[in-house]
Amino acid sequence: FSLPATEHSTVTSWSKDGEVDAFRNMLEKFPNGLVGVVCDSYDIWNSCEKILGEQLKELIEDRGKRGVGPLVVRPDSGDPSTVVVRVLDILGSKFGTVTNTKGYKLLPPYLRVIQGDGVSYETIKDILENMKKNGWSADNLTFGSGAALLQKLNRDTQKCAYKCSYAVINGKGVNIFKTPITDMGKKSKKGRLTLELENGAYITKEEGQGDPDKDLLVTVYENGQLIKEYSFDEIRDKAELSLVKKRRLEQ
Repeated sequence: FSLPATEHSTVTSWSKDGEVDAFRNMLEKFPNGLVGVVCDSYDIWNSCEKILGEQLKELIEDRGKRGVGPLVVRPDSGDPSTVVVRVLDILGSKFGTVTNTKGYKLLPPYLRVIQGDGVSYETIKDILENMKKNGWSADNLTFGSGAALLQKLNRDTQKCAYKCSYAVINGKGVNIFKTPITDMGKKSKKGRLTLELENGAYITKEEGQGDPDKDLLVTVYENGQLIKEYSFDEIRDKAELSLVKKRRLEQ
């Protein structure tokens, strides 16, 4: 099951000041049915309180009047059990709540939350327990099933992720990046990048400030075409620790 939803670069390509326009664009382009927006690109508390709860409030409430399906708000950084409850508190203060038959608060039917970041068997329990402690119904929340439900060796083990850093929009170059207030460890690099070797260490130069002649990055995909293909043996060799390589040669 899927739904139209933003990911970070489809928000950050509008710039920080344009975050409200990115959200409005989604709501207007998909006026019917479920639609999702990731809200932690910069300041999730501002996104929920000011952008969704004030600037776009009427547009969101209109979905409820027309009964066309909810807006699904997605946090994506920080401590899940804490962030989810605070997001619910902010949305509840802006859009109101009702109390279900079990005595727990429920957002209006046109507004829900999804948590996918940091989801595991253990954190699901923590999130739901904190929601219960703060009087929130589990019906407000849907869980995304990330890699932690399968195994804990994933992209975050090495803090590795592919992110859009630069785009040309209407003929103008735009630096694209995210700086989530709930986890600055997820801050992404911005602008045109080069990877350079300086004093035996690899350094990433951002915002086009590097030297293209020293750039070690290799174009692999371009305009949908595979430009450079590596064998599995080549990949294993590149990933091998230098110490292991040295000892293997000494044997």
